[in-house]
Amino acid sequence: MTPISGSGGAGRRRGVATLVCGALAAGGLAAAGVTALEPGAASASSHREAPLISGTPQYDNTDLYAFVSPDRPDTTTLVANWTPFEEPAGGPNFFTFAEDAQYDLHVDNNGDALGDLVFRYTFTTHTKNDKTFLYNTGPVTSLDDPDLNITQTYDIDLIKLHGGKEASRTTIAHEVPVAPSNVGKASMPDYGALRDQAVHELAGGAQTFAGQADDPFFLDLRVFDLLYGGNLSEVGNDTLKGYNVNSIALQVPTAMVVESAEQPVVGIWSTTQRKNAQGEFTQVSRIGNPLVNEVVNPLKDKDTFNASVPADDAQFLPNVTNPELPKLIEAIYKIEAPAEPRDDLVEVFLKGVKDLNQPPHVTPSEQLRLNTSIAPAAEPKRLGVLDGDNAGFPNGRRLADDVIDAALQVVEGELVGAANDLGDAVDVNDKEFGKAFPYVANPTEGSRGPLADGTGEDNDVRNQLGDALRPAGSDDTTLIAASAGAGAVGILLIGGALAWWRRMRGRAY
Repeated sequence: MTPISGSGGAGRRRGVATLVCGALAAGGLAAAGVTALEPGAASASSHREAPLISGTPQYDNTDLYAFVSPDRPDTTTLVANWTPFEEPAGGPNFFTFAEDAQYDLHVDNNGDALGDLVFRYTFTTHTKNDKTFLYNTGPVTSLDDPDLNITQTYDIDLIKLHGGKEASRTTIAHEVPVAPSNVGKASMPDYGALRDQAVHELAGGAQTFAGQADDPFFLDLRVFDLLYGGNLSEVGNDTLKGYNVNSIALQVPTAMVVESAEQPVVGIWSTTQRKNAQGEFTQVSRIGNPLVNEVVNPLKDKDTFNASVPADDAQFLPNVTNPELPKLIEAIYKIEAPAEPRDDLVEVFLKGVKDLNQPPHVTPSEQLRLNTSIAPAAEPKRLGVLDGDNAGFPNGRRLADDVIDAALQVVEGELVGAANDLGDAVDVNDKEFGKAFPYVANPTEGSRGPLADGTGEDNDVRNQLGDALRPAGSDDTTLIAASAGAGAVGILLIGGALAWWRRMRGRAY
């Protein structure tokens, strides 16, 4: 967070405002004002954002990214993530995509709030041996390794629509392998190689990837503890550090998704549809701009929003024009909220920035809008458009864009004359992003954490039972003694059982 300089009472107040809003931004306060229908400046992601979807994480969209590919500027890359808060060591049933779901990437290439293209991903799970509880039965060195017991493959259908109705459907990929969950260093000694094998080339120069990845969103989610503890004591920590997500990435020639070279702006959103008891697919999750449904929409609207389409977004407009979060900031931290109605937020975030990423004859709706004719920045700036980098948020969203800070500054009045330099002190992801497709960082491995005492280059703790059982840094022998005692008892019980069995063999009943 960059403090705001000043003198006297006004300067001190602005400094406090910087700290407060920066902290609150981490939770997406910015989004409140910026996004109801589709706060392009929404500041956080969509982790566990609605009552119904929070109980079914496989179907929960967390974040959506859309940007002109930095190393292939004639292509556009879409990244969509699901399953929030994946604990890397969360086995033995690690993290798969749902088989009864349709994971969709939508494209509106003329601004009418109706989809024109849908890239639909559907997944199938394969089990080699159902008589073991193991995800893998040995070190995995390739995606077709016999030791990788649970695998997934996927198909991609390209659906073209006219007036919101399906006009054609083509399968553009079939049985593409998914990168597995990163169980640990012993199970997957070269996870990077597995990731590379999961990148699949499609016809016409497109590429696809599906698999586990580091959660690319960075923020401090303790905003929900009464806005960072009610006194800003809980700020500056990347809450999502060390957690993974399931990621789908698609890179396509830009000419494939735009209406024309003269109209290069596209709107992007992602949804999940789940098969119901009648065998029909029903939409259960949706995301365009970040944090729209998490912080902007009130409880009464959250599940409705997840089941809705952009063409019907007018029903959520009051959540944008009269956002709740700035009022909460004012109530708790005495920072005056901008005047309502917030027409500035509607104009920029529901339509796109005029002369930047606003399509002609636009229908306001919740989409992540990208002008594909703007070349990638040689030196990207984390604040994107606010810092003069028109290739960044809210013109699409790059992985490293600091949407929390950008959104907060807009929500607190940057566009209506209240210039500010607010931020949340979490400015970068904990892992560096890749320079080539699929760009997301490798997932954190399940074997992370301290090692047992005695582990080293010249010592294998398997040769020392005590060290093998003692946690790192512990000198308590209770666990060792108890384990040894249990082992001795077990041997006696087994011996007794064998003797009993021999005696019983001779009985007639």
